[in-house]
Amino acid sequence: MTTDTKSAPRGQSRGLSLGRLLRWETAVTALLVIVFAGGAGFSPDFANTDNLSFALGDLSEIALIALPMTLLVVCGQVDLSVASVLGLCSALTGKMWDNGMAIETIIPIVLVVGVVCGLVNGLLVTRVGLPSLAVTIGTMTLYRGLAYVVLGTGAISEFPTQYTNMATESIPGTPIPYPIALFAVLAVATAVVLHATGVGRSLFAIGSQEDAAYFAGIRVKRLKLILFVVSGLVAGFAGIVYTLRYGSARADNGLGLELTVIAAVLLGGIDFDGGKGTLGGVIAAVLLIGLLRNLLMLNDVSTEVQSIVTGLLLIISVLTPRLIAVVREAQGRRRGARPAVPAAAP
Repeated sequence: MTTDTKSAPRGQSRGLSLGRLLRWETAVTALLVIVFAGGAGFSPDFANTDNLSFALGDLSEIALIALPMTLLVVCGQVDLSVASVLGLCSALTGKMWDNGMAIETIIPIVLVVGVVCGLVNGLLVTRVGLPSLAVTIGTMTLYRGLAYVVLGTGAISEFPTQYTNMATESIPGTPIPYPIALFAVLAVATAVVLHATGVGRSLFAIGSQEDAAYFAGIRVKRLKLILFVVSGLVAGFAGIVYTLRYGSARADNGLGLELTVIAAVLLGGIDFDGGKGTLGGVIAAVLLIGLLRNLLMLNDVSTEVQSIVTGLLLIISVLTPRLIAVVREAQGRRRGARPAVPAAAP
């Protein structure tokens, strides 16, 4: 993830990219509609209420973590440790429950651990000056190792029914699970922050031209640090949801989840170099990936093939904008190389 300044001015970059972003979001949304319609026609169980509720519930942790990840990538950063933070918080939840602690006490402790994990990432990036990609690759391994230290290779289950029900059941009369309802509330708040406040404009400015943002008076390091802390907090909460939804605390919970989250963010139109994108595209991409996974599952497609599909989506979401940029640059050079038409003689 680079934070080098771009050559194009900020206003020019936004103006040139607006149409592309709208078209990208439209394409992702259209693909979502096609997948839903095709799935409903191909599999009779796909569109029923119970399956939709299951499919949405299966997206809970991905959807939640995608919100702060969107803000980070817009800012020109990335957090690859989120799935390991989830696993560590899941292991801690199981260990403390097994030791007789009440869930009401466990939840705030686990959330603090998530905050600390995010704080470590943020301090290494903002104070030590290390790149976020390298830092979070390291802490991804560190936090997952700590999860195994806490719980080993075993599993803890039999959590209180009232809490597991909150993680698995839907709002009465709807197919919307409670965690997805919470995601919807947080998504609205995130959209307001990103697209309707000075903080959001600052994040786009940092992702587009970090040095220019700094000299414009934006508190670059502080904003980055806050984003990593929020990312750790949400990943910790996702660890609690994951544990209660499956009724099992394990050190390997959420393994590989970070790639699906990043695939959703990039597929949603957020530029990996920062400075471009909208949250609406990310939400559409999260739903698209969830429906694809569910459709493959209904047709007994193995998890290995599902991982291949996620990997292909990740490659496509990174490669397509680059190809579009290359084509447009080539077109611009051709237009600039056209000889001028000589004026008619008097």
